[in-house]
Amino acid sequence: MQLFNMRKRASSLALAVAMATGTAVVATAVFPAEAHAQRKKKKDKKSEGGGYSKEFVAVYQPLNEGLNADGADVAAYRPQIDQLVPLASSQDEKIAAGGLIFNSGIKVQDKGLQLTGMEMMLASGKVPIEQLGRYNFIAYQLSNAASDFVKARGYLQQAINYNFTTESISAPDLQIAMAESFFSANQLREGLAFLKNAIATRESQGQDVQEQWYRRGLTVAYNNQITPEVYDFTQLWIAAFPSATNWRDAVNLTRNLNEFQSQPLLDLLRLAKAADALQDKNDYILYIEAADARRLPKEVKDLIESAYARDAVSRDDIYVADSLTTANGRIASDRADLPALERDAGAANAGLRTVVAAASAFYSYGDYAKAARFYEKALGMPGVDTAEATTRLGMAQVGLGDYAAAQATFAKVDGVRAPIAQLWSAFASEKAGPTTSDSPSLGELMGASTQ
Repeated sequence: MQLFNMRKRASSLALAVAMATGTAVVATAVFPAEAHAQRKKKKDKKSEGGGYSKEFVAVYQPLNEGLNADGADVAAYRPQIDQLVPLASSQDEKIAAGGLIFNSGIKVQDKGLQLTGMEMMLASGKVPIEQLGRYNFIAYQLSNAASDFVKARGYLQQAINYNFTTESISAPDLQIAMAESFFSANQLREGLAFLKNAIATRESQGQDVQEQWYRRGLTVAYNNQITPEVYDFTQLWIAAFPSATNWRDAVNLTRNLNEFQSQPLLDLLRLAKAADALQDKNDYILYIEAADARRLPKEVKDLIESAYARDAVSRDDIYVADSLTTANGRIASDRADLPALERDAGAANAGLRTVVAAASAFYSYGDYAKAARFYEKALGMPGVDTAEATTRLGMAQVGLGDYAAAQATFAKVDGVRAPIAQLWSAFASEKAGPTTSDSPSLGELMGASTQ
């Protein structure tokens, strides 16, 4: 599936982010030439967080001159740089020393020095407010490069708070970067939770959400088999970007993560057919096997004829041809039995097996009203497979076009069938959206008819 080849895109974003400001040089604060003369005047101000101490000036002044000289060997001044750091205690000293140290780190490509300088400038409280987003973003980059992801996320959040963007970096890019920071730290659930919340926030604000957001969350959850998050992101993604291709990927990943027995698999493949996501011969054969031409002949017949019409299955395939022969041979008698089955299932003393058989039969013929009635009846009987009956009740409600009721029904499904119900709920949501007179009904999509 193409869906899960997402690492390249994420890496490209990270590279774009890293290059956006990685070579930016923060101007060193100008140390006043008259500092020596004004030290006494600034002594009181120093106690309030400003000014420069005698000790600081003694180290800073020659270091600044040496580092800014033509052809200066920055590495040779490393002892003096290290000596300057603990001396910078006032706001003025921190902004001055921080700028000098950051620029020195740029010259020798020492990210550790750059981070030290940037942190000192940010701690000074002297960075112009219009630059705070940019400076925090640079600090995020440097912390991230040092694998200090907790610190990195703190700076990134500040960059977001100050609305930092560039021509190549948007606000959504920063939120993706935040999620990636969690992923890089192997805090996968936390990253998925952040991404899911970011998606919900943007949706609630009426803002567009890039498909990449859903795909990235789904990729991480799928590759690491994190449940139920993988199903949550599948549902969110397919609801936002429904297409035959995406539906097929959603169905396949759900199938790949589980070893469904025939009946849950049947309902998953029914969804694939309804969403026009059946493509491969293997998909059709699995569906034929799960439905069984002896049990659901009309559904199997419609399925096989659809496969033939799409050239998805060759008419020379013996298994498929035999299944069609079996289905054709049983449809007449099967349909003739429906009235008696309906009568027996509707009786007050009807057994569970009869009620479920009636519900299943009427669903396969596209009579969703009767199917829903009998599934509801079954749910009130002892011994019923609650998850199966609830799932299929929701499916019948989708067939009836009662999408809100279907979604409420699917929300009650738990256990093995929960991911199947989530996908069906997403399908109900899609069907509940704006429609036109040309939009096919579920019965038309399924090819089912009682005629």
